[in-house]
Amino acid sequence: MRWPQGWKPALVTAISTEEEFDWSGPFDPQQRSVEAARHLERGQRVFDAAGVRPTYIVDHPIATDPVSVASLGAIHASGRCEIGAHLHPWVNPPFGDPTGVRHSFPGNLPRELEQRKLQELCAAIERSFGARPSSYQAGRYGFGPNTAQLLEQEGFTVDLSASPAFDYSNEGGPDYSNFSPDPFWFGRKRKLLALPVTGGYLGFLSNTGANLHRLSQKPPLRTLRVPGVLARTRALERVRLSPEGFDLATLVRLTETLIARGTRLFVLGLHSPSFLPGCTPYVRSERELDEFLERLARYYSFFLTSVGGRSMTADEVQRSLAPTLPS
Repeated sequence: MRWPQGWKPALVTAISTEEEFDWSGPFDPQQRSVEAARHLERGQRVFDAAGVRPTYIVDHPIATDPVSVASLGAIHASGRCEIGAHLHPWVNPPFGDPTGVRHSFPGNLPRELEQRKLQELCAAIERSFGARPSSYQAGRYGFGPNTAQLLEQEGFTVDLSASPAFDYSNEGGPDYSNFSPDPFWFGRKRKLLALPVTGGYLGFLSNTGANLHRLSQKPPLRTLRVPGVLARTRALERVRLSPEGFDLATLVRLTETLIARGTRLFVLGLHSPSFLPGCTPYVRSERELDEFLERLARYYSFFLTSVGGRSMTADEVQRSLAPTLPS
């Protein structure tokens, strides 16, 4: 990545905007409730107060249900957000595809089926919101061997599927444990912009991050709760830039650590069902929702004031960086 002269640290807020489902249960195509979408304004008020235009990455149930279309459509029509695409294959037609955990990662689908699902999703978003998405995030971060070519064919310019420091290979998904959080160009013409959801390792053993964390996850070390010991002693913590499951102090430490290493682009990720208590493991009560929103607001204050950064949408970042590409 070649940064334009005078580039200030930038923050993209990417919201996986999706149906509510049982995170511990099977991937059920009948679970298409979008009740939490009625409450998007709870989060949007925080974004508006901070001067943040988020990127709502929308999946098929959100793009086709009148409740969610009305709620998100009002925010989009007022110019307060950007809309991207989020492919949950188990609730996205056409159906009849392979089932099971492995195929909850869309990149594991046969090429033609992944393409048809992506086309159906884009068409639904365009019908409902009047805009064709140019940013994409694979459901469960499930980027696959055909995804880049399909994104190019469908006119996407930004991908937010990578999740640095996290490994989904035990379920058949991608392994991002050694990924950098920094953006990069990829694709056949090297004109697709990858914006990884920011993540990394903290602690005095962070230089051994991926290998040590992988080792700690294996029995008997996991049985002995070694991962928890490493995190509590701050020897090694695996962190994602998200208000879901991470406190403000940890988010600040991750940001400061990455800035010191030269990172200039950050992606903060969260899920829209967290705006309704009981829909995700991260927000189970009204009190936890208040704490969640406060954590989000305080992080924005830190990034935009203490860091001296700015908020951008995914498309705004791509447009700003595109002129640095070799002609």
